[in-house]
Amino acid sequence: MSRLFLPPINRAMKVLDRSFFQKSIPLSAAQIFQPKDISRVRKECASDLLRVKRVELMPEDPENKPKKLLLLRPEVKANDLSTASAATQELVRANIMELIPYTLHMNYTNWNYDEIIQSILPTDVLDDIPGAFAQAGHLAHLNLRAAYLPYKSLIAQVILDKNPQIRTVVNKLEDVGTTSIFRTFPMEILAGPNDTTVEVKESNCTFTFDFAKVYWNTRLSHEHERIIAEFKPGEAVCDVMAGVGPFAVPAGKKEVFVYANDLNPNSFSALQENIKRNKVSAFVTPHNQDGREFIRSSIKNFYSLHLSPSSNPAVVPGLPVKFSRTKALQGIPQPTPEPRKIPIPPTFAHFVMNLPASAVEFLDAFRGCYLGLEHIFEDGKIQLPLIHVHTFHRETLERGEEFAREDTLEEIEKYLGCKVGNKETEIVDVRRVAPNKVMYCASFRLPAEAAFGEVGERM
Repeated sequence: MSRLFLPPINRAMKVLDRSFFQKSIPLSAAQIFQPKDISRVRKECASDLLRVKRVELMPEDPENKPKKLLLLRPEVKANDLSTASAATQELVRANIMELIPYTLHMNYTNWNYDEIIQSILPTDVLDDIPGAFAQAGHLAHLNLRAAYLPYKSLIAQVILDKNPQIRTVVNKLEDVGTTSIFRTFPMEILAGPNDTTVEVKESNCTFTFDFAKVYWNTRLSHEHERIIAEFKPGEAVCDVMAGVGPFAVPAGKKEVFVYANDLNPNSFSALQENIKRNKVSAFVTPHNQDGREFIRSSIKNFYSLHLSPSSNPAVVPGLPVKFSRTKALQGIPQPTPEPRKIPIPPTFAHFVMNLPASAVEFLDAFRGCYLGLEHIFEDGKIQLPLIHVHTFHRETLERGEEFAREDTLEEIEKYLGCKVGNKETEIVDVRRVAPNKVMYCASFRLPAEAAFGEVGERM
């Protein structure tokens, strides 16, 4: 945007004063005599028209309401026709329109967040102003660096003003998990009401939770969908660190059986509510246990479910049937969905472990987890499960990004207690969370050596 149209500058502002942002700019405008000629003028005079975001191109003529004017770029002068393009000059000479002076009045609503912030923050912090924020429902989540903390209220208020969907702005005070085993972090309300209970839509599901009490990362939506795409209807999945259900609930909608677990009581409560709200109770079972205990007990409990005639096959709601409003009004009974029966498999096809700070440490729980259940896999029709474990790789001068695969495999094997197939293991770069820290997801099939080995044995 030309400097002419940028907001006035006040680098001493400590409290947002919206009335300060006023500007009057002398321009020229085309006054078109006949409404039928407006389209023609807009087309033929396109090179002369004003193109400034959030400035109306065709305002009302203040002297002749409700007729409209066409605003022209600053270089075109109403008193000097030679400053206009040849097409504009020709239309004026043909008495299609005339050029008149016009004063453009701009205010706070005409400028976006970046433009306002650039005009009020000190020059020494303008190189990398906070522009991006994570959004969860009506809440904007900032992670301000120290240099911007003195201006946090200004920044938050402008974000609130310029994003109508945002009602509350918070700032993270510590890194995730610094003081909490539940991946939560202390935060402060910078602007808007102290309302951290949000509603988020993802993967065709609706999630409700208290952002201040559970872990949620909107930037992981693609990773959620990538993993969910691996699940097939009728399979079973064990979600060890399920949070509020971003893997488990959409999987349930795919008619995948899910045991979903989280140690955080607030996450567990939200998970229960999200299962109910998204109508996947027939497929998703919530748990509130330590992850290591959950891995071992779930394998046995799910196998018992498979063996029980009272629970297998599972009875689930029938598919929707066509409803006829006309027949209903005539009193003709409408068909109701018939419950369906879906066989429960003997074990899980996938384990999801989305706790990147420490999930690999829980891999020791798989040591001997299928001991005594070898017969499930004897005929080869059922394979040992795929493990999807998220982890961080911290890059150093000696061990950069090129060592991520090697280091990740080494960590997995350390806690699993045996080798995993190097070629068969898929390691996906999920996202860079810090300049020297990357989140990865390693997917590998549980080795028989670990599954049927003695508990506590290591390579």
